[in-house]
Amino acid sequence: MITNASPTKRWRKSSYSSDNGGNCVEVADGCAAVPVRDSKAPALGHLAIAPASWSALLTTLRTA
Repeated sequence: MITNASPTKRWRKSSYSSDNGGNCVEVADGCAAVPVRDSKAPALGHLAIAPASWSALLTTLRTA
C-alpha cells in the first residue's frame, strides 16, 4: 500500500546509507505496518509493509 500520510514517528535512514547523496531508504518505527520511503522523494509517500514481510525481507537480505 502506498500512502502520503506520514507516520507520527521519526524517520531514520538505513545504516547502509551514506551522507554523500547516495540512494537512501528510510523507515519509521511504532506503526502497525512498517513505513518505508525514498529519502530523496519523501513527498511521494511511503510503502506500508506488514511487519512479518519486512522481517522476512531483512532476513533474506542479511543472508544474501
